[in-house]
Amino acid sequence: MTKYHIITYGCQMNKSDSERIATRLEIKGHKFVKNIKQADLIVINVCSIRQSAIDRIKSKIKQIKKSQPQTKIVLTGCILEKDKKQFKDQVEEIWPIADFKNKAKCESIKHAFVPIMTGCNNFCSYCAVPYARGREKSRSVKEIIKEIKNLINNNYKEITLLGQNVNSYKSEDCNFPKLLKLIINLEGKFKIDFLTSHPKDMSDELIEIIANNKNISKKIHLPIQSGDDVILKKMNRGYTVEHYKKLIKKIEKAIPNIKLSTDIIVGFPGETEKQFQNTVKLIKQIKFEHAYISFYSPRPGTAAYELKDDIPSDEKKKRQKILLKLFPKQYKFNA
Repeated sequence: MTKYHIITYGCQMNKSDSERIATRLEIKGHKFVKNIKQADLIVINVCSIRQSAIDRIKSKIKQIKKSQPQTKIVLTGCILEKDKKQFKDQVEEIWPIADFKNKAKCESIKHAFVPIMTGCNNFCSYCAVPYARGREKSRSVKEIIKEIKNLINNNYKEITLLGQNVNSYKSEDCNFPKLLKLIINLEGKFKIDFLTSHPKDMSDELIEIIANNKNISKKIHLPIQSGDDVILKKMNRGYTVEHYKKLIKKIEKAIPNIKLSTDIIVGFPGETEKQFQNTVKLIKQIKFEHAYISFYSPRPGTAAYELKDDIPSDEKKKRQKILLKLFPKQYKFNA
């Protein structure tokens, strides 16, 4: 019997993937250990969207090899081909994350994560997801409903639907709002929320469903990334500041008790002080509960990698600190 430990980097999608990896390992008779020092096998679930994350993983592997030279190290997760090549000789194996499609046994009796789709078609200029996870692939309605029914029958009270862009879900003739309708009509006491949405795909139909159903969470995570139109265009986000502001007003009118959160990137190539102040201005106008604020990190293969990373690290950190002060609940995100 192998004793294993999983290290997870990144978002809720990665955490969900780790649950599925753990389930697969336990089916094969392996045993999870909380103490990494007791592990014969360490699985590192990677998020390689930002270079700083890759640097951290390199450091972690070096640390493990020094303190536990006999321990087997495996990488999986959101890994670019370039990163796979540099890690190839540092770890025993690299597992394709797409291989782990089995249902997860979640640790909490209250909360479960259910991926409904993976990959992304948006190709934001700074983001490695389409290259690491591929294009959007939606799970079938039948498979999702079956999994959620099983969770409800096993007394799970909170279910989070996951995807790089959940509101672009599409399986046959079922879009994301229709999927939500099918889920909320299931018998049982449970609450649904979802991550992550894209402003260009937040439809009136989806807003109406959230507004009119008490068992759908009144929390929406809606990344803005920048408050400047020039930077948004460079990022290939597909919307303007005005579009985003009108969308927020529409959401707040339909759902007065809504709690909003967002993502922001500071120090994108060419971001001037005036453009950064446009982001500050926007954040002061919108009542976000909290935000995940990161500074730009170039990733090979992305469109933004061809741009000059011309904002000094100290300036990026300064801008990050300025934004953090604007939020009652602060989330600093460098990885």
